[in-house]
Amino acid sequence: MKRYRERRWIVVLTLFSAAAFAADKQPKYLDKETYFQMESVSNPSISPDGSQIVFTRSRADVMKDQEQSNLWLVDINGRRPRELTQGTWRDSMAAWSPDGKRIAFMSDRSGTRQIHVMWIESHEVSQLTHLEHAPANLRWSPDGKWIAFNMAIPDETNLLPVKMPKVPKGAQLAKPAVIVDRLSWGRDGFGQTVKEFNQVFVVDSTIGGAARQITQGNYNHSGPEWSSDGKTIYVSGIRKPDAEYLHQDSEIYAIDVESGAVKALTDRKGPDREPRVSPDGKWIAYTGNDEKGYTNHLASLYLMDSSGGSQRVWADNLANSPSEVQWAHDNSGVYFTVSEAGTTNLYFAAMSVAGGKPRKVTSGAQVLNGVSVSDNGRVAAVRSSFKEPGTLVTFALQNPAEVKKLVDVNAEVLNGVKLADVEEMWFPSSDGLKIQAWLMKPVNFEAGKKYPLLLYIHGGPWSLYTVAFNWDWQNFAANGYAVLYLNPRGSTGYGQEFVNGIQYSYPGKDYDDLMAGVDAAIAKGFIDEDNLFVSGGSGGGVLTAWIVGHTNRFRAAVSMRPVIDWGSFVGITDGPSWYLQFHKYPWEDAQEYAVRSPLHYVANVTTPTMVMTGESDLRTPIVQSEEFYRALKMLHKETLMVRMPEEFHGWRRPSHRLLQQLYLQAWFEKWRKRDGRPDVVPTAGSN
Repeated sequence: MKRYRERRWIVVLTLFSAAAFAADKQPKYLDKETYFQMESVSNPSISPDGSQIVFTRSRADVMKDQEQSNLWLVDINGRRPRELTQGTWRDSMAAWSPDGKRIAFMSDRSGTRQIHVMWIESHEVSQLTHLEHAPANLRWSPDGKWIAFNMAIPDETNLLPVKMPKVPKGAQLAKPAVIVDRLSWGRDGFGQTVKEFNQVFVVDSTIGGAARQITQGNYNHSGPEWSSDGKTIYVSGIRKPDAEYLHQDSEIYAIDVESGAVKALTDRKGPDREPRVSPDGKWIAYTGNDEKGYTNHLASLYLMDSSGGSQRVWADNLANSPSEVQWAHDNSGVYFTVSEAGTTNLYFAAMSVAGGKPRKVTSGAQVLNGVSVSDNGRVAAVRSSFKEPGTLVTFALQNPAEVKKLVDVNAEVLNGVKLADVEEMWFPSSDGLKIQAWLMKPVNFEAGKKYPLLLYIHGGPWSLYTVAFNWDWQNFAANGYAVLYLNPRGSTGYGQEFVNGIQYSYPGKDYDDLMAGVDAAIAKGFIDEDNLFVSGGSGGGVLTAWIVGHTNRFRAAVSMRPVIDWGSFVGITDGPSWYLQFHKYPWEDAQEYAVRSPLHYVANVTTPTMVMTGESDLRTPIVQSEEFYRALKMLHKETLMVRMPEEFHGWRRPSHRLLQQLYLQAWFEKWRKRDGRPDVVPTAGSN
């Protein structure tokens, strides 16, 4: 009997262990619980000797419902990743001193955003500034004695003086009126702004103290760039009369650090910006373009000597504007990134081939951001791909194919999580133009089954979708959806002609591209044509609202942060440049604006359409969404309006970003057709 009991317990324990092992092997999915667990790395900066990398690590502070970021340091071999800063504040934008012994960074640990410096060996931190207004764009002087930065200074000119009568002592009057005399009176992400001008300052990098203003005048200046001898600071800006009316006509200026004397180095019609000085001080690389009347110009790479002479095109006809331009330590040329056809890779333009074709340094289906190059040719960057959230990587310029992953802050969150596969597609639009797209399959995809499809449209419209990891789409795939995302004409990454495809015609043929993409996805054989859904934000919200006014093929739609009436929008958005997308002003030709406005076609809508916008949005103000919602309600259409409180054009609060995803799923599941009937109760959100 005793042996029988022992054998019985062995069997029970064996079965229990097997069950536990099987449960542990069950696939996990990217459910909503993972959202607050995900972290990010950004702004890597490699030390001058290439031995260490400092980077920003960010996560959601759920208790405060905001982003928190600290600085971390890792050796180039991946060993000893460690925290440099701690605390529930935001540290960011670390930059090495020329000798590699200190880093300057931004932090709001004192309650406001200020410049700090840390000694790497001792971790001692000094707060250099106690400024009334937030600094930005830190740049060390070549000798390490100074840090240059930007700061906006309010213009306190009294435009219309008035004098109030005397009031009793202690009277609590309301805030005074704001008098506006400029084209733009607000900025999305900041709110209503006072009249101010972005100036350049320098501060002692050791003891801090009072910052000295370098630039003067009622002009805005870009981030500073030091000359190699530290005597000159280069900026871009529009230092001309009526500057606010001169759209995209900036020049590059040399500012004498001691005297403040200003010399314009460029003078063409069109923007010149982002000056980058060669290590020997002889040359300046910069980006810009000739003004050709396009709504959106792709920039080229240019070169001139430090006095402004010998100006010439260095690399043009690129698929996209060059970014992250930085010189090689030996003055042999510049490295820069280009986002093209859904990828972002590193290029090199050699001094010896000015005007020639730049050499591609890296390749592959990846997005490389935050590229930082050391003096010895070592590179730090953040890499992302379909199934890889941003990870910190390094490689040598001599062998760029050998990439080493240094830090993956999401490894534990994604351990055992089953992610969706993605298929790249190229297909012809209605006029034969080739369009690139990606089709993400449901995580539990089975051949022979049909799945609902979500068409997700990017904003801009002059931007592009890439192969980078996207939590929202992977979460939809975990909930059984296929997700289609593509770059219709007007997107960047395919050259200027492709961008011009929506010139004076937006929305237009980009709609045809999107519908052709849906047809191409359906042709794969696993899409349920009775369950097609569509959504997008900003420019994607415009096209979503346009789509439901032109077709009834979608079961439900969500238009986020849209433009609904171009005639009113151009006058209330946070900048005047949208007038340039039309041949005439709305008071000259109202019909030109009307025929491109989704509101013009609202009576055609039969698709259940939800509208979602931030209540503080200054880019596509909420009145646009309210107007669309009211029109849909007046016509007795199926609709809801979701108003995100205290949010600008992009949600700042992590909970609001997750709520967007949950509301999207709830709306689609409400209208999803099952067994011949639509659901009437939302069922999404379990994953």
